[in-house]
Amino acid sequence: MTADKQKYRFGIVGCGTIATVHAEAIRSSSRAELVAACSRSAQNLQKFCRKFNIKGYTDYDAFLADDLDAVVLCTPNGTHLDYGLKAADYGKSLVIEKPLEVNIEKGKKLVEYCKDRNVQLAVIYQNRFIAEVRKLKQVIDDGTIGELVMISASVKWFRDQAYYQNAPWRGSLKLDGGGALINQSIHTVDLMLWIAGPVESVCAFKATLTHDNIEGEDNLVASMRFKNGALGTFEASTSITPSQNRKIAFHGTEGTVILDGDVMQIYAEGYNQDEAGKAAEKVVSGGSSSPLAGFTNSHHTEQYKQIIAQMERGLQPPVSGEESLNALAFIQAAYQSAEQHSPVNPDSLHTYIIPQKV
Repeated sequence: MTADKQKYRFGIVGCGTIATVHAEAIRSSSRAELVAACSRSAQNLQKFCRKFNIKGYTDYDAFLADDLDAVVLCTPNGTHLDYGLKAADYGKSLVIEKPLEVNIEKGKKLVEYCKDRNVQLAVIYQNRFIAEVRKLKQVIDDGTIGELVMISASVKWFRDQAYYQNAPWRGSLKLDGGGALINQSIHTVDLMLWIAGPVESVCAFKATLTHDNIEGEDNLVASMRFKNGALGTFEASTSITPSQNRKIAFHGTEGTVILDGDVMQIYAEGYNQDEAGKAAEKVVSGGSSSPLAGFTNSHHTEQYKQIIAQMERGLQPPVSGEESLNALAFIQAAYQSAEQHSPVNPDSLHTYIIPQKV
């Protein structure tokens, strides 16, 4: 952004529902401006541009030639590399809706390409910016529940057949990278690793049990050993009815802390367990057949505030492309384990990057 500009200028690629969330988050910032969108669908583009009163392009090169500081990719996962490489060639910073790509190889290529061209790269993991999540991480970092001994995480959601049929890229290996783990559960994977640290071994089983004509899994279970010695389990599903809240339980030598939906519950000395139990009543499930049911853009908004602040100063944004490879490596290791019927160390795919503070 040049010195004479008043706002950081964004353009969005893709005009679907998640693009609307990004657009509203950008517009909520006094330091940012949404100026353009690009889509291959002229009909979707026209509707999106009319809603936000911005310019529209069906030609990606013409879009990149506009006066943009950053490009936001809200396209299917497996298109991020190609779109990202070209944006970097034009000198545009990148904000990518999770995941970075469908596998570590493509993700690393984009990260290195952006580094070589001095282009900033951020990946959206907005759950890190939930107030209760930050509080939970601080509780664990402070040693309130002692040393971690066991972690259990579950994403037991429901998606009907129409969810996959209406957008055939969902559940495909080329464009989604898999199924319930990489799509619905990657935010929970990211939180688990961000809070508990890296996993040194994962052993997984996966299956497609309740949906037709999808390549990815709709159910996966995994057992884990963390580098800190703790053991854990992970469950990912789009077959569970009724849907349940996303949940992560961290059990330590001095107590337990649970993230139930977006609400923290603490069971440790000095905390009122009755009040912690009442908090769970406020939780609203995000796992219905509609992918954004009960969804709020407030957490995207919070991450964008920090992204913009860092990018304006030419600094590494939260969460960086390199750091986002942590969750992708775990997921790829789980998939390899399920295929090979043996444990896999995520470090064999990508050395864990210590997360930035947010």
